[in-house]
Amino acid sequence: MSKLSMITAGAVGYVLGARAGRERYEQIAGQARRIWTSPTVQKASHNAQDLARDKAPIVGEKLAGAAKSAAGGAAAAAGSAAAAAAAKVSSDGQSSTTPSA
Repeated sequence: MSKLSMITAGAVGYVLGARAGRERYEQIAGQARRIWTSPTVQKASHNAQDLARDKAPIVGEKLAGAAKSAAGGAAAAAGSAAAAAAAKVSSDGQSSTTPSA
């Protein structure tokens, strides 16, 4: 098969494939639009939005409480680490000799 024949066959295949792909895409997109606009799906969507709107304040309060708890734990851990470091520094300072000048 010559180069020209191969290029022509490739171009024809591409065009036919693209056309078939576009038709299938349009078919799938149309089905998705029909499903999304159905009354059952719209009702379920609105119910989910209402539920999320109702529960948002409760979730916010729980998140705030968890954040405060985590911050308090981190502060306590930092304080303990600082105290341990200070104790280590002061005990090392007492047991070592001072260099003479």
